[in-house]
Amino acid sequence: VQLQASGGGLVQAGGSLRLTCAASGSIFSIFGVGWYRQTPGKQRELVAALPASGKTNYADSVKGRFTISRDNAKNTVYLQMNNLKPEDTAVYYCNADIARSSSDYSYTYWGQGTLVTVSS
Repeated sequence: VQLQASGGGLVQAGGSLRLTCAASGSIFSIFGVGWYRQTPGKQRELVAALPASGKTNYADSVKGRFTISRDNAKNTVYLQMNNLKPEDTAVYYCNADIARSSSDYSYTYWGQGTLVTVSS
């Protein structure tokens, strides 16, 4: 199983980006998914989560600006980021809890990260 994150880039403050995380490989079912971010010298922090229950969870700093969603048919997770701020600059990582078969436990997989840079 692999997660491929994409969509990062350089954007001016107030702009928008949409991150995509595509899962591939032997996938039976995808449960919870999420996006995290990390800046140099700091711990990775949760940005948004969409568990199997469907109840989204957002960091306070992004509430009202970011939206997490998923397309189960495409095994893909999105993070729509609007009204970006310089403090949103970070490497963004996706993760997903995936079971590879009906008899398998789910494991957490991580994407490779995509850099978002917001200029002031």
